[in-house]
Amino acid sequence: MARKIFIAATGMNSGKTTTSLSLMHMARKKYDRVGFIKPIGPKPVKFNGLVADKDAILIARMFGLEEDLPLMSPFVLGQGDTRRVMDGDLPREQVAQEMFNAIAELDAKNDFLIIEGAGHTGVGSVIGCNNARIARETGASVLMVTGGGLGNVVDSAMMNYALFQKERADVKAVLVNKIIPEKREQTLRYLRRAFEPEGIGVIGGFNYQPILANPTLRRIANVLGIKLHATEEEQQRIVHNIQIGAASAQRVAELLKDSSLVIVNSSRDELLVTMANLYRIGEYRQKLAGIIIPGVGQISHITKQIIDDSGIPYMRAGRTTSDVFEILKDDVSKITYEDKHKLHLITELAEKRFDFEAIDALLD
Repeated sequence: MARKIFIAATGMNSGKTTTSLSLMHMARKKYDRVGFIKPIGPKPVKFNGLVADKDAILIARMFGLEEDLPLMSPFVLGQGDTRRVMDGDLPREQVAQEMFNAIAELDAKNDFLIIEGAGHTGVGSVIGCNNARIARETGASVLMVTGGGLGNVVDSAMMNYALFQKERADVKAVLVNKIIPEKREQTLRYLRRAFEPEGIGVIGGFNYQPILANPTLRRIANVLGIKLHATEEEQQRIVHNIQIGAASAQRVAELLKDSSLVIVNSSRDELLVTMANLYRIGEYRQKLAGIIIPGVGQISHITKQIIDDSGIPYMRAGRTTSDVFEILKDDVSKITYEDKHKLHLITELAEKRFDFEAIDALLD
């Protein structure tokens, strides 16, 4: 029987997957057999002929657990599944049984088992199996992952905690991610004071890391559904700033910040040529991550040749500049198996920052 921890969250994008990756990495240093399961998979992806949750696939591929993938993602929410449950075509008892059978099997074959919830605590209520119920029925200790801050962390955590209390699940601690480095000690001190009356511990997670929060060029190309012209190494580059090339070529160059992706309309030949030529200059390689070229107009032959010869990463988008900018502004970067640089950084940071012993002690 495994030591089981349930990774909950106060909402999306709090660093839950990063936490699970770090836990897997650190737990494998102490335990021989470490397993992972995401009982409810809200993000279906096909891998090796199997439809599974994308986070489960990421963990399976990174830690060589592909054979366990059917167990690691026992129920994936497909289109229309919610209505099928509500209509009685997909019995809630069947869904719950699939999840708990998979958890029991992984529990039996591992020394340490990570159970990752989906979204906030109430996710899954419509199918009769929310995160709090899963944590209670599996006997897992709950670690609630939050973003950074103070007031918003306490407010959102207490709102989610209420459902865990209702289900009589055992919330042991809050793990705080995305902490402003210079405020780390102060933030953790006040949060420990805030959660002490509830008997909930506070563990410091990762500091805010732009390299983890921001997308790679590959991620941006995938979000837009367009081809990225870049080497494998360049595709891994993290984009810290997205800039619309609306001003003069000289002004756009002056405004470039660290690792900027510039959106340049296909009609702006002079700006496209300027960006391509700047990319040849060493000091601008740090500032210029690449260009997106929206617009329906053709790029002139000579301009395209200059772009190709410069080696600057670029994407051609058959949309308007505003459409491209809005899509990228609304997207939140997610880690994928192809983001090797990010994955390496997570494991590296986990070694320095992640207090696995404190988390493991919660299970005693």
